Amino acid sequence: MTAPVLVLKDSLKREFGTKVHHANIQASKSVSDILRTTLGPSSMLKMLLDAGGGIVVTNDGNAILREIDVAHPAAKSMIELSRTQDEEVGDGTTSVIVLAGELLHVAESFLEKSYHPTVICRAYNKALEDAMAVLEKIAMPIDVNDRATVLGLVKSCIATKFTSKFGDLIADLAIDATTTIGVDLGQGLREVDVKKYIKVEKVPGGQLEDSTVLKGVMFNKDVVAPGKMKRKIVNPRIILLDCPLEYKKGENQTNAELVREEDWEVLLKLEEEYIENICVQILKFKPDLVITEKGLSDLACHYFSKAGVSAIRRLRKTDNNRIAKACGAVIVNRPDELQESDVGTGAGLFEVKKIGDDFFAFIVDCKEPKACTVLLRGPSKDLLNEVERNLQDAMSVSRNIIKNPKLVPGGGATELTVSATLKQKSATIEGIEKWPYEAAAIAFEVIPRTLAQNCGVNVIRTMTALQGKHANGENAWIGIDGVTGAIADMKEKKIWDAYNVKAQTFKTAIEAACMLLRIDDIVSGIKKKQAPGAGPTKPTIETEGDADNEQILPD
Repeated sequence: MTAPVLVLKDSLKREFGTKVHHANIQASKSVSDILRTTLGPSSMLKMLLDAGGGIVVTNDGNAILREIDVAHPAAKSMIELSRTQDEEVGDGTTSVIVLAGELLHVAESFLEKSYHPTVICRAYNKALEDAMAVLEKIAMPIDVNDRATVLGLVKSCIATKFTSKFGDLIADLAIDATTTIGVDLGQGLREVDVKKYIKVEKVPGGQLEDSTVLKGVMFNKDVVAPGKMKRKIVNPRIILLDCPLEYKKGENQTNAELVREEDWEVLLKLEEEYIENICVQILKFKPDLVITEKGLSDLACHYFSKAGVSAIRRLRKTDNNRIAKACGAVIVNRPDELQESDVGTGAGLFEVKKIGDDFFAFIVDCKEPKACTVLLRGPSKDLLNEVERNLQDAMSVSRNIIKNPKLVPGGGATELTVSATLKQKSATIEGIEKWPYEAAAIAFEVIPRTLAQNCGVNVIRTMTALQGKHANGENAWIGIDGVTGAIADMKEKKIWDAYNVKAQTFKTAIEAACMLLRIDDIVSGIKKKQAPGAGPTKPTIETEGDADNEQILPD
């Protein structure tokens, strides 16, 4: 009697597993469908209402998914994919979601035919290995110092963005910024930290063409005493501090009992002497500009202005780090530890300018700046926000080229080459894994197919023609022109992608699809709220007698 019961329970469990798979795949497909129309140069824009009631107009995959609020856990994990892609390579956020959604979609038919998810995952991982080998084979090395080639690549990567209509502007800004902050680590390696050392300052007003990369940094601050301190200094000696230039207050409540009137004066004199002592230690190094992250008292301000030194207080830590990298100064924690080598002498000009309603301090014309600021001008905040998102992608692409100088064809040509190669290879695979492997090969075609859809051309004819050209291995560079929808040679059109971005897209999409396929149950860990006044419920214990009475098969 017992065995049939167990068999029945197992079949019920498997049926529920496929229901969960189906729900996960549907959720993932719905996220993928949201972004499908934003792929390629002819893409549509999305208008989003953010939590604060503001409006975001963009076609950047990560920016869209950041604003979307979803309840389904599988959809949430899909949204995380675009964040991962953005963190790792900064581009391809839409492609990775569309590809992962398609990989799950083609797996659905196998699950309905009772294929085990592990078999499908094994085939997908094999397909990933082969896809990476194809990428390596068709990748074309480039010279990082050849600006025209790098510019062409960055331009083709952001051709799908809103700012592509402004020509070389954004690509030029991105290349200038990333080459400025690049640091040689030796052995042919270069470190380019876009997040830490490039600051984008958006100032509404002026033309977008007025945007520029400063050979130094700017920040939204004015000198402490504008009337008394200089607002323009040529070749300034800069001291950066991470400590307050004011009398330290007690940690807890401090009580001082004063008996005579003179004691009060002694106490004030002690404070004044303490601040004077700090200022003397700083002024000993003859600085022209003192910047501190903390407060700066009126008395310290008086000593500095008397000595003809300009001072800026309460600066952000990140800005201070950028100034240090730009002018060669060292941030000092205590004034008595100052040395001549800590003084920054690399800046050519310190100037405070008023732009619009705000004062901005510029430390520019630096000799060898390893940090910089990109100043963006434009008519409105919404436009500037979109330009900034496009610029971040362009800088990430530029960074990827510096780190790994290889190109692969864009316009869906890479995906078609990978798809054609995997289809041929599937004939050599034996056993049950052959079919999911072939399905993975077909799934790669979703990128060129979506590009064709967004161009408004006849999808079936275009895809058939492209498959025909790639089937016999004629040319790995034949793809689709995202603007006109025509079949073209990507080398002639100069439509390229960075190798890093494509490799990361394939890896993230396939690994995420495998992870979601392996989920066979969703269990909620959220406690339900009890009715007020209800006591704790006792756990019910099933006995052998009443377990699954209805499910026991008759003799």
